[in-house]
Amino acid sequence: MNELKETLYKAVYAAGDILKTYFQKKFNIESKDIISNLVTEVDKRSEEKIIKIIKQKFPEHNILSEEIGAVRTESSIKWIIDPLDGTVNYAHKIPIFCVSVGIEQGNEIIMGLVYNPLSNEEFFAEKGKGAYLNKKKIKVSKEKNLKKSLLVTGFPYNTSKNPMDPVKTFSKFVNRDIPVRRIGSAALDLCWTACGRFDGFWEYNLNPWDTAAGYLILKEAGGKITDFTGKKYSVYLKEILATNGLIHKQMLRIINTDD
Repeated sequence: MNELKETLYKAVYAAGDILKTYFQKKFNIESKDIISNLVTEVDKRSEEKIIKIIKQKFPEHNILSEEIGAVRTESSIKWIIDPLDGTVNYAHKIPIFCVSVGIEQGNEIIMGLVYNPLSNEEFFAEKGKGAYLNKKKIKVSKEKNLKKSLLVTGFPYNTSKNPMDPVKTFSKFVNRDIPVRRIGSAALDLCWTACGRFDGFWEYNLNPWDTAAGYLILKEAGGKITDFTGKKYSVYLKEILATNGLIHKQMLRIINTDD
C-alpha cells in the first residue's frame, strides 16, 4: 500500500507542476463533442506524465483516464485519472482546478488524491483511515438545516438537451432561497464538501474520473453519497448527491419533487 501511495503522490504532484507551469500562458485549446467542452494540450501533458509514472512502477495496472479512455489489463487495480479537472476554468485563467486520481481495487475505491497546485491544497483519503487536507484530518459540516446550508452544483455541457433538466433542479433549490454555488470542478466540489466549506453537492452526467478520488475523500470525512433516489452510489453512475449526511434526505425530497 505504501508503494501505491508514494506513486500516487509522485504522479499527482508531477502533473500539478505541469498545470502550474502553463497556467496563464499560451497553449493549444480544442473542443470535444460540443464547443464548450474543452481539452487543452496541458490536459494531455498532465495525463501523459501521470500515466508514465504509474506505468514505470506498476506496468500491469489498469488505467481509466479522461483523455485516453481505458487501458485494460488483467490486474485488479485500476487508476482513475482526471489530469485537469476544471479545464474551462483553467483555459479562462480562473485558478479553480485540480489533478484528481483515485485508485480502485476490485469494485472499491481504496485511495484518492486531489491537488490544486495554485492554492497548494491537497485532499487525500485511504479507505478506512480518514480524510485529510494538507495532512490535517477533515470532517463534513454539522449543519442540519437545509435553509442554512451552502450548496454547490455543476451543469453538464449538454444541459439544453439533457432529459434530466438540470436547470429545473437548480431552480428548485434557489427558489427556496437556498444559496447555491458553481465552481467548475466536481472533484473540488466533493473535497470542499468533505472539509465543510459546502454542506451538499449534486450534479448530473459525471464520469468516473470526475468523482473517484473525491468520493472516497468525502466518504472518509463522514459524508453521505447516493444517487438521486437514495440508492448506493458508484463512480460509474452519471448522477451524484453528496452531503454531510444531515441534510441528505431534505435534498433528496427537493430533487424529486414535481415543482
